[in-house]
Amino acid sequence: MRHLPMRVPRVIGRRALGALTTALLTTGGLAVSAQAAPAAAPDPAPASSGHEQLALTPPMGFNNWNSTHCRDEFDESMVKGIADLFVERGLKDAGYEYVNLDDCWALPERDADGRLVPDPKRFPNGIEAVADYVHSKGLKFGIYTSAGTKTCSSIGFPGALGHEYSDARQFADWGVDYLKYDNCNNQGVDAKQRYTTMRDALAATGRPIVYSICEWGENKPWEWAGDLGQLWRTTGDINDSWGSMSSIMKSNLELAEYARPGGWNDPDMLEVGNGGMTDTEYRTHFSMWSIMAAPLLIGTDLRTAPESAFEILTNDEVIAVDQDPLGKQGEVVSSEGGRWVVSKELADGSRAVALFNEGSRAQRIETTAKAVGMPKSRGYTMRDLWKHSDTNTTGRIAATVPAHGTVLVRVHADRKWAQYPPAVDVHAGGDTVTEAGRTVRITSEATDLGGTAAHSVSVALTGPDGWRVTPRSATSARALKPGATLATDWDVVVPAGTSTGDRILTLTARHRTHSGSWLTSTAPFTVRVGVPLPAGESALSDADPLSATNGWGPVERDQSVGERGAGDGNPITIGGTTFAKGLGVHASSSVEYYLGGACGKVTAQVGVDDESGDKGTVAFEVWADETRAASTGTLTNADPARAVSADVSGADVVRLVVTDAGDGSGYDHADWADLRVTCT
Repeated sequence: MRHLPMRVPRVIGRRALGALTTALLTTGGLAVSAQAAPAAAPDPAPASSGHEQLALTPPMGFNNWNSTHCRDEFDESMVKGIADLFVERGLKDAGYEYVNLDDCWALPERDADGRLVPDPKRFPNGIEAVADYVHSKGLKFGIYTSAGTKTCSSIGFPGALGHEYSDARQFADWGVDYLKYDNCNNQGVDAKQRYTTMRDALAATGRPIVYSICEWGENKPWEWAGDLGQLWRTTGDINDSWGSMSSIMKSNLELAEYARPGGWNDPDMLEVGNGGMTDTEYRTHFSMWSIMAAPLLIGTDLRTAPESAFEILTNDEVIAVDQDPLGKQGEVVSSEGGRWVVSKELADGSRAVALFNEGSRAQRIETTAKAVGMPKSRGYTMRDLWKHSDTNTTGRIAATVPAHGTVLVRVHADRKWAQYPPAVDVHAGGDTVTEAGRTVRITSEATDLGGTAAHSVSVALTGPDGWRVTPRSATSARALKPGATLATDWDVVVPAGTSTGDRILTLTARHRTHSGSWLTSTAPFTVRVGVPLPAGESALSDADPLSATNGWGPVERDQSVGERGAGDGNPITIGGTTFAKGLGVHASSSVEYYLGGACGKVTAQVGVDDESGDKGTVAFEVWADETRAASTGTLTNADPARAVSADVSGADVVRLVVTDAGDGSGYDHADWADLRVTCT
């Protein structure tokens, strides 16, 4: 993939461009190998493909790449097993219909007639037999190739450049319903020209085939691909990590105006269930793809997926947001401080609203019905699409959202809003930073957001095992009028010996509904426990961080980031200089350390690690609590190590941030070399 570390020697990854091609660029134009010589094509099809009614809602289905890549488990048995599970586990009923093959299904060479040859080991009965099996389940079948001389695999399978009409004919004869058309080894041929040729070739077959333009967003396909296909990739490849998924999400959110029925922004496939993220993060992944009207293509081997993955992937209320026939992509209402509000207009006049917390700790996010585009009303019904519960609100939409979490609601101006219990928002003040053995005071608030009274309200605060929590004021009220708040003070004792890190406490509010049942609201609250750093100057990489997030793989101590497991990096090297100490990260990244107000200065040598080759652009920032104390601006692979010094006097926490400098995170291996702190 384009994000993988550039080590020498190594095999270039799935999205490497140009270097593996067998053709040559000449000053006179493109010289294509004899194997890829263009075949005689029929007259171009008209601009209209005849299949404008395809994908009027975002395609839903499966693609094997994220879970198998080119490994041996990708074969006929797997594909048939996925089709079986679509039926057996309710995925077909939930709307998933495409079972799609990705790269590595063919042999590396065409036959003597220039036709593609399925790999007989992987697909002993051929592709048509697999397509027939998928179709027998009432599902549809998809396939993959690239708009180049070779596909993206380093093995070098044949691409379709110069073979568009004959390949499209083969696909149609096999019963293909969906084509993912990649962008590797494209010889520098104009993207619009390459993708237009395949559009015409597909149209010439007469078979309705959904056309997925996988151009990675390099030439702004959202501006032109709507005339060619039904979906277009807006970014590079996703991987099963929070940094990758959230970065892609934010890029795709900017393109809402281009989505429409039959034409969708595609931020790549789903990673839900592959194991690299938490269930909270996977719910965010699924929620945000749905509110963005993105294609929902499962990238998990469902034969081994955990039950939690099925629970997320079959949430019909969230799927309904994605599949809404109005075809609008959600638009960003606000995003200050990593507190995102995204609103999607739906066909019935309601709005889906996502409260997405980008931050590494719980945050309260609030908006209003007016801000998300709802008409004025005395009251609104608010449906929580993960809890599957209804409440009423007079217009305030609020929740404390866990780190990397998303609350997804559907808001409707309903004349019968008062038949539902009022929404009760429970939260506490900002995060508390403390040390083991200390007592901290926390104040919680439970507020009636509805237009009717909340009855028999009670609150509770629970902490981790061994923590002592004592209320210091009232924890219940017979009733809360609309807009009223029950405030409660709590003393929380942090046990002696508690190690560095964030600890989550849970606030719970209960109130009685009209029917006599109970409605419960919960909210996480973070207490940050730090251990004082030693006096004098020391290496920060020797200390335990309060928290750490990274674009790819874990943050590494005293080595570069390897993108996969801990300890798989190289020596930290910037501009030819190697450093023994520091942190290796990958944009976008944030690492926090406890200072406790006792430190004065943080210094480092920073830059793009040499393993990124001639790629990588990043920017470094040092934050002292909520103040930016130092920043570098954009640094590239060509820059030598840059000295950074930040005054952190009096700060409780220092946060070390690396951004992608606004151009995507490919190859953004960044080093905090010789990272040191001076404390008293």
